[in-house]
Amino acid sequence: MKLTDIKGVGEKTAENFNKLDIFEPVDLVNYFPRDYDEFKEPKSIKESDCLGIVAIKAVVASNPTMKKVRNLTITNVNVRDENGDTLKLTWFNMPYINKLLKIGYKFVFRGRVSSKQFNIIDAMEQPEIYTLEKYEEKLNLLQPIYRLKKGITSNSINKAVKECLNNKDFVSDYLNEFIPKAILDENQMISFEDAIRKVHFPANDTELKQAHKRLVFNEFFMFLYALKSLKNDEVSKNTDICFSDFSYSNEIINRLAFSLTDAQLKVIEEIRNDVSSSRLMNRLIQGDVGCGKTIIAFLTMFDFIANGYQTAMMAPTEVLAKQHYEGLLELKESLNLNIEPVLLTGSTKRKEKLEIYDKIKNNEVNIVIGTHAIIEDVVEYKNLGLVITDEQHRFGVKQREKLSNKGNSPHVLVMSATPIPRTLGIILYGDLDISIVDTMPANRLPIKNCVIPREDRRKALKFIEKQVSEGRQAYVICPMVWENENIDSSDVVSYTKMLKENLPEYISIEFLHGKMKADEKNHIMEEFAKNNINVLVSTTVVEVGVNVPNATVMIIEDADRFGLASLHQLRGRVGRGAHQSYCVFVSGNKSKTPTERLEIVNKSNDGFYIASEDLKLRGSGDFFGVRQSGDMEFKMADIFNDADVLKMTSDVVKKLENNQYDITNDEKNILLNKINDILRLHMKLNL
Repeated sequence: MKLTDIKGVGEKTAENFNKLDIFEPVDLVNYFPRDYDEFKEPKSIKESDCLGIVAIKAVVASNPTMKKVRNLTITNVNVRDENGDTLKLTWFNMPYINKLLKIGYKFVFRGRVSSKQFNIIDAMEQPEIYTLEKYEEKLNLLQPIYRLKKGITSNSINKAVKECLNNKDFVSDYLNEFIPKAILDENQMISFEDAIRKVHFPANDTELKQAHKRLVFNEFFMFLYALKSLKNDEVSKNTDICFSDFSYSNEIINRLAFSLTDAQLKVIEEIRNDVSSSRLMNRLIQGDVGCGKTIIAFLTMFDFIANGYQTAMMAPTEVLAKQHYEGLLELKESLNLNIEPVLLTGSTKRKEKLEIYDKIKNNEVNIVIGTHAIIEDVVEYKNLGLVITDEQHRFGVKQREKLSNKGNSPHVLVMSATPIPRTLGIILYGDLDISIVDTMPANRLPIKNCVIPREDRRKALKFIEKQVSEGRQAYVICPMVWENENIDSSDVVSYTKMLKENLPEYISIEFLHGKMKADEKNHIMEEFAKNNINVLVSTTVVEVGVNVPNATVMIIEDADRFGLASLHQLRGRVGRGAHQSYCVFVSGNKSKTPTERLEIVNKSNDGFYIASEDLKLRGSGDFFGVRQSGDMEFKMADIFNDADVLKMTSDVVKKLENNQYDITNDEKNILLNKINDILRLHMKLNL
């Protein structure tokens, strides 16, 4: 069955669906709504408030008027409800609406109120028009809202999904149950087919929750089952790369200008135990921003080099890769180390790349640092013993595996600053042993935090001016790149202009965002690192970025729009030097829950505590809350919001592994045969 076999889907519509990565009917039914719109009883004009979407039952009270403003056609009409109150309705570029708007005709008008004076609504823009009968059909139903692109509407997706689910052959081929009945019964879950139907067409909130639980379970189950398989494969692997001479790193530790913390020394000992055995190391170093994970990685690399092996480190960005490379060069020079590092990224010139390839192949370099460029097929390692990936959540399992396969089963070390509670970490990183660096270096001053309303923003700008005058630098984070008239939120471009108008001319201000070209982004970050830029206005692209010890101020606009993990990661861009650092969370929301959430990051700099508190506060019922950035790109599941389902799924996988379920051979075969299909359909992971 092809997309064009679906009633109402022609070649053009199919092409538009392709833009959403929908290529087959099965992709369509697995394209889940991003939210739901509930059609509620219409209200009178006086009863309505100006928050969100409202529906008003009224009659057309005047003939429509039209006027042209440049390229815009504006249609206005007045309507009157049964209480005699009137309301002005406005449509833009919809001249055909005139034919519907006859005096005396009664409709339900549904849209967003544009103004309200003296507690009376007086205008509504771009409302939808329903006959009383049509609105009655939709009343109290949850209408799915999908992520869209030009040429596609939520209604067109909805209709096409309905056609698929009405096709018996499609349902029997793609929606047959694959989870054994014993598991479904034990955990009170509906069937896969019911879940798909109810996620697209929920009759009420209860049905939506049932569908959500089952589909989240599917994603977690496939992920954890895959991790279990990987873990079993790795446990059975032995390696010839093992040694017990750590004298070189011990000597370097004694010569460092700073002392390692007990937590760092403990992790180093765990790594040494791994590499001195015949078992292949697959270890995650999880630690808060600035806790000293990188020096642990460097010291481990030095031991491998001293014992005759090459090492490789892959970073998620060119800026971060270059930072690691320059850090190694500084150590080499200051401590006279016997290391030969090389930097390999996508922007490395072709001639230089070819020279680097030869050096790697001939073992003339013993440390290769870079981005995805270091795992390309043309890169051949002579004697690779250790691979390190920085910021684990930015790489898929297969990418790590590809780097590992560059050598003869080299040891793997993974670093992550993503603050995940240990209980969840043990589940999510099931293919890795976990080491945690849970203390900060003694010389690191804790960041001072504060939460302020938008009205106090000018005080924050004055503080930036003061810090820059003392030689320091500042970040300002905005949720959006450009201004959007439909969203009340700060944007990078407008904010930069505002700063340039309000701060002294001697302060250099630039912006950075993900829409910029890679070379341009790298240039801006490098100029900021050199203190040629005093204030950097950015989106969250700096969340994983260059180390700028001179940056002491972080202002996060509309902080309530970010997940707490993101806020903590962003805050970690400051507090890296000897000077006192500050983080200002600017809140544009006065409701209770966002304020409670911001108080968590305001009161603590401990990422693991913040993650745990966030989990307690949000629970598992907030289906459409702000997702934490980074981690696993599930379609529906969220490791924080759905933590209870994650733990339940982990228990199911363990019980399956231990044969604790009473399942038939047919059920077992169906489950195993479906795993590859479900991985492809339900998860966007590189597995």
